[in-house]
Amino acid sequence: MFVLAIALLAGSFALSAVLTAVVRKLAVRLNFVSRPAADRYQPDNVRIVPLGGGIAISATLLIIICAAIAVVKFILIPGHFGWITERANVDPADFLARINELLVILLSIVVLFAVGLWDDKKHLGPFFKLAVQLAVAIAAAAFAEIRIELFIQSRLIASVLSAFWIVLIINAFNFLDNMDGASAGIAVIVSSILFTAAALSGQIIVGGLAIVFIGTLLGFLVFNFPPAKIFMGDAGSLVVGFFVALLSLRTTYYHEAQSGQWYPVFMPLIVMAVPLYDFISVTLLRLSQGKSPFVGDTQHFSHRLKRHGLTDAQTALTLYLATLCTGLGATFLYQVDLAGTILIFVQTILVLSIIAVFEATVKNDKTSD
Repeated sequence: MFVLAIALLAGSFALSAVLTAVVRKLAVRLNFVSRPAADRYQPDNVRIVPLGGGIAISATLLIIICAAIAVVKFILIPGHFGWITERANVDPADFLARINELLVILLSIVVLFAVGLWDDKKHLGPFFKLAVQLAVAIAAAAFAEIRIELFIQSRLIASVLSAFWIVLIINAFNFLDNMDGASAGIAVIVSSILFTAAALSGQIIVGGLAIVFIGTLLGFLVFNFPPAKIFMGDAGSLVVGFFVALLSLRTTYYHEAQSGQWYPVFMPLIVMAVPLYDFISVTLLRLSQGKSPFVGDTQHFSHRLKRHGLTDAQTALTLYLATLCTGLGATFLYQVDLAGTILIFVQTILVLSIIAVFEATVKNDKTSD
């Protein structure tokens, strides 16, 4: 199983890195680039950066998942190379039973990618994008079993709540795509912790999806870590947010049949405390200023760190460390009692409080930089 995981990670990383390099060159030739804008903090560096990173991210996910389906259906199920499944301790039939769900996931990626790419080129209205996100989220919850069902008996209520969560996470990671390496890097950290939870629960398919996703983002980060040589654009951030939401909802944190505590169900909330804080705080700030929450500006946590004098790389690393602080605490939810759970929540609140202190020491900008 370990060898298979490494192979998936290495394969997705290599494919993503190669595709990102190719797309970067094509984007320059086609003038598909991002020019200095009000929602990107670039006071000292007027850069023109190629777009299209989302093409590489989405293509890698689609290729790897489709290849996995083909291998299982046409090679492993007929009995060829049976030693692979024996050593990996994987039952191909379990994977085959999930193909319809995987096809819905693939279709969701295609739709979000297409809308995001359209927005990167034509700048669509926020409400149209939100409507598409909601439609995809509902379809994913209803037909791909991407929903939370713990303690909720009604499938309808579970689907509605799950669709709301999917849309929330999509937009949280879309908001994070305001600084080099921010959205992809935080997604890697979050997905790695969710992968740990899936592995502890023995979820091979969810764990495999997480590994492929992590490798894909790492391949892209080779070119996106500050100073970024390519941006993912909405074509990437919408897909990244959806995949993080998928992993958070499909991972099993609590087995009712077992005698363990149910506190691990809070893991997604704590793991994604930093991106959710940024999304909620920026949204409330814009609304309090009479601005649309969907119009970009430079009031994110990352922008405020920049105003403190940090470089782009230092800003990205600070965001990563803050996410790790909350995420690593969440991993202990499997081992602690109620008092330990409360302590982890307190630790998370303290980390967010540190972020709030940093934000409070920088004057709010109501005008774009």
